[in-house]
Amino acid sequence: MRNLCQNWDVRGAIGVNVGKPSWEVLFPRRLWLPTWTGERKEGKLKVQCGGGRGREGCLQSAAKSAFAFGVSAAVLLAVFRHSPAALAESLTVAFPVSRAPEVNAVQRTLVEAWGLIRETFVDPTFNHQDWDLKLQQTMVEMFPLNSEDAAYTKIRGMLSTLGDPFTRIISPKEYQGFRIGSDGNLQGVGLFINVEPRTGHLVVLSCVDGSPAARAGIHQGDELIEINGEKLDGIDSETAAQRLRGNAGTTVTVKVKDSGTGSCIREVKIPREYIKLSPISSAIIPHRSPDGHLTKTGYVKLSAFSQTAAEDMKNAIHELEKQGVDSYILDLRNNPGGLVKAGLDVAQMWLDGDETLVNTIDRNGNMLPINMVDGHAITHDPLVVIVNEGSASASEILAGALHDNGRAILVGHKTFGKGKIQSVTELHDGSALFVTVAKYLSPALHDIDQVGITPDVQCTTEMLNSAKELSSKDKASVSSLEADSCIMVAEHELDMEESKGTAS
Repeated sequence: MRNLCQNWDVRGAIGVNVGKPSWEVLFPRRLWLPTWTGERKEGKLKVQCGGGRGREGCLQSAAKSAFAFGVSAAVLLAVFRHSPAALAESLTVAFPVSRAPEVNAVQRTLVEAWGLIRETFVDPTFNHQDWDLKLQQTMVEMFPLNSEDAAYTKIRGMLSTLGDPFTRIISPKEYQGFRIGSDGNLQGVGLFINVEPRTGHLVVLSCVDGSPAARAGIHQGDELIEINGEKLDGIDSETAAQRLRGNAGTTVTVKVKDSGTGSCIREVKIPREYIKLSPISSAIIPHRSPDGHLTKTGYVKLSAFSQTAAEDMKNAIHELEKQGVDSYILDLRNNPGGLVKAGLDVAQMWLDGDETLVNTIDRNGNMLPINMVDGHAITHDPLVVIVNEGSASASEILAGALHDNGRAILVGHKTFGKGKIQSVTELHDGSALFVTVAKYLSPALHDIDQVGITPDVQCTTEMLNSAKELSSKDKASVSSLEADSCIMVAEHELDMEESKGTAS
């Protein structure tokens, strides 16, 4: 993959600098901005290239894309590749300028998005299509439009041809909402949603505990059909999330298909509230081992990988260490992911040395391992990680890193299966482009995308009965955590690990 910025680690394509243990985000807010002028010319494509392979590609593009039709103005764009030979490889393109100022502004956004995808999208065939020709077609379709919304629809249509639901553009307003959510505070109903890649449907990954959505009886796996009477066919997750958000005290009407029955559709009116997305909750679970020894298990639930997730996790582990816990359960159930950087930061808190955290596959098929650098775990106590169908993306990266490096046993159910990594770039107008820039494999080279991670141990009622986990507990006094079937299975696995350690 061609490096867009000079002196940047090529592995920065997934958003981390692998040379530093502190893991810093390397994506710039703007990778490039085309020169934009109002030169009056006939409407036709012009290509000016330097030598070498770039020149050959440009000549082919010119031959395929030349077109002419009578307009009074054209857009002159200079696309520069950030390399020592940038000027020699400049690509100059002339396009018709819309007479509607708001559409003209979106034309610039179109070319900016097109260029970013041209240089960074994980599939170099662009879903087996001529990406240069696609720009021409979209610009021509956008030219007669009169509204910004209609112009943005054309950009979304262009992106949809890539066949990747995770590569998308969101408006400036939607991007503000996205950033607020990543910061951990928003006004809404408390739903995490995503597009199910196999069906294209919007499904609920999880609800924030105690949120309006949870109180309304919406559950993981439910499919969103309508929001405020508008059907969601073809709507991406960020657009749907924006419609769900709103000022606290207002309401939103949602039509959902129940995941349990698969056919029951119901309509619910949900109040919007201030939602505090604290990603970490922790507790100490007292546990009596089979030999009668009373132990303390540190339980940590990580609900999302926000900007504060890693720091909050570190604080939680330190606090539990002070209280003398003997083992840990890390609960990633219904964690839809978030910032990959946060997932990698959390993984390092449990691992030592130079372990591989994840392997990325770039657009040319090159595998790039992301390794720790002289890591030092906060704790070496035994660890079980709980996952389920709602554990996605960064959750799967973290679970895979801890499992494949022999640090943790996985308990629960098979994970969601999102094995792609997106960059997020703010464009000149405040909108944001999400581009899938890499695929990833676990440290043991397991493919996760649309497959998921199968845990070592399923947590089923049958297993609990055979293990007789409840025999030593007073059922009337069991806390909600201790009564959780997966947590009980996790405790059983920790007992097994302890017995192996004693026997050795």
